[in-house]
Amino acid sequence: MSTPVELNYEFREAIGQPQGALVLLHGRGADEHDLLPLADVLDPEHRLHVLSPRGPLSLPPGGHHWYVVERVGYPDPETFKRTYQTLDQCLRALSDRTGVAPERTVLGGFSQGSVMAYALSLGRGRPTPAGVLALSGFIPSVPGFDLELEGREGLPVAIGHGSFDPVIPVGFAHEAEQRLTAAQLAVSYRESPIAHSIDPAFLLELHGWLGQILAPATG
Repeated sequence: MSTPVELNYEFREAIGQPQGALVLLHGRGADEHDLLPLADVLDPEHRLHVLSPRGPLSLPPGGHHWYVVERVGYPDPETFKRTYQTLDQCLRALSDRTGVAPERTVLGGFSQGSVMAYALSLGRGRPTPAGVLALSGFIPSVPGFDLELEGREGLPVAIGHGSFDPVIPVGFAHEAEQRLTAAQLAVSYRESPIAHSIDPAFLLELHGWLGQILAPATG
């Protein structure tokens, strides 16, 4: 199936009244099915609507991509901006469809997907989400694309990265942690002795992290 903005996706509906939404953006060369199984670890209670879109680009060596890689840390401006606009429309459509506001939506991803999650959460003019889940990625540097960190103090950001990552060096995670902490975002950082992959132990921790930031309002 496809969204009104022509992105294929997988959608896991919450059971009962949703407490929020979780968006999972796959890495380079994967597709919309790749991260969807994480929903059963992060949200086994099915409290959240979960959306897992497919990257719009089909590029060598295969699979789907969010942007063209020029060099690590610096996405190709044309494809990055086009995808950013498409995902912005996709997230607005998700909110309209489900009734879940952006501030009750967590944006997450792995590798390239993490880059887009950072951009959509922190880009100028974008609404502040409930949280950011950044696995093995980096904050993008793209001409004409600006972050807006002022006014996002306290925003929960969970960063996970492998110490031995040969694809996106762990230094990018250090830079993100330092930059976002200095801007007074609420950063949770986990560095694991792995390569370019996701630490299952960190995922178990993130179940509790999600539960805290998307706990039902009381009072």
